[in-house]
Amino acid sequence: MDRVREIALKVLYNVDKNGAYSNIALDEELKQARKNLKSLDARDIGFISEIVYGCITWTLTIDDIIKKYSTIKIKKMSPWILNILRMSIYQIVFLDKVPKSAAVNEGVNLAKQYGHKASSNFVNAILRKVDKKDYEDMFSIKDDKERISKTTSMPMWIIDELLKDNSIEEVEKICQNSNLRPKLNIRINTLKTDKQTIIEELQKENIVVRDGILKDFLVVEGAKNLENLKSFQEGKFTIQDEAAGLIPIILNPKQGEKILDACSSPGGKTTYMSQIMNNNGDIVAWDIHQHRIKLVEDTAKRLGISIIKTEVKDATLLEEKYLGYFDKILLDVPCMGMGVLKRKPDIKWKKKKEDLEDITKLQEAILNQCSKYLKEGGELVYSTCSILPEENENLIEKFIESNSNFYIEDIQNLESEKFFQKFIKKGRFLQVYPNEETDGFFICKMQKKISKT
Repeated sequence: MDRVREIALKVLYNVDKNGAYSNIALDEELKQARKNLKSLDARDIGFISEIVYGCITWTLTIDDIIKKYSTIKIKKMSPWILNILRMSIYQIVFLDKVPKSAAVNEGVNLAKQYGHKASSNFVNAILRKVDKKDYEDMFSIKDDKERISKTTSMPMWIIDELLKDNSIEEVEKICQNSNLRPKLNIRINTLKTDKQTIIEELQKENIVVRDGILKDFLVVEGAKNLENLKSFQEGKFTIQDEAAGLIPIILNPKQGEKILDACSSPGGKTTYMSQIMNNNGDIVAWDIHQHRIKLVEDTAKRLGISIIKTEVKDATLLEEKYLGYFDKILLDVPCMGMGVLKRKPDIKWKKKKEDLEDITKLQEAILNQCSKYLKEGGELVYSTCSILPEENENLIEKFIESNSNFYIEDIQNLESEKFFQKFIKKGRFLQVYPNEETDGFFICKMQKKISKT
């Protein structure tokens, strides 16, 4: 039996049966496997990751193929057998370099180990019928929404939400892009080094890099375990998507200013603001959980940043000592995460339509409360890694209607212009959908009016 595929199966079982997050479950299983398997190399780890993330990304599509050939309903199947079918079908349909015979034989062997004789016969019978054409035929479905759902493995409720603000052609493109392989970006810590030095250091490690869209960012090609590099541990760079990096740039914190980052963990945006400020000023960083605050503290320490003061705080509760205190505020609020599905495909299956109402109430509460901490003339950036209008422009419009002392600013700087030229801008907001280069995200910049006396 193939030990590599067995590791992938255990991760998928843990995600499916226990509701584990794929990245955490994968890391834990690989850690355990390294203790038991001396021969687990980078290629093995890459194949395991491919199967895990591929199966989770394409669950809806794969399950539709299972339904086509199975006389047993998916809900009645053993989670072990179901996930053996999923991972085997993923290899047959989506991985050109894996021979069908290998996917079938290894699937049957796993079924013998994790099921019984009838299970292995059942798996064998289904897998021998499966073909790439099962997926190709889905593109001929006449109903547009059903076709998009099955060919991109996107839940129908997400498609319906996206259709409120986009054409059917735009929604199809968004769903397709949500399945792209995410780019790996790193941000140069200019407090310690410069871009050219990091390029040279990474090239010595045989890591291929190219310039990102933003000046402090690089795109890293095909590298694994960047955290193990000496240059990472010394705080010369950190891992951050460019979409996330654009948010502090738009807030544009200045040296000596007082800044609030009300939803700061894990600290990427917080530390980038510190970097932009040349580690000169005061940043108050909140999160509701102590263990998440520690992530901010650890990142700041590694990057050599000293201006961040962390506090365990619920951003929906009023903190009177900060009323009118801050020059600028960043609210990168909790959201549905529909802009980062290519990094976190679990979200498609963990989030439900009914969650949208609860999350928007939380977002509104954070915005309404934290806006009180801004000085007159101060600026506030509201952002999400989501692409649903209820969390973004609709929420902002509602806030502005109720808070006449705020107005929306045009987002204008050279760095954001690069995004405007390349991606989608909607009205006064910056709404970028998932694409070949970045995640999807939303940014709005507001200013608090100076009262007339």
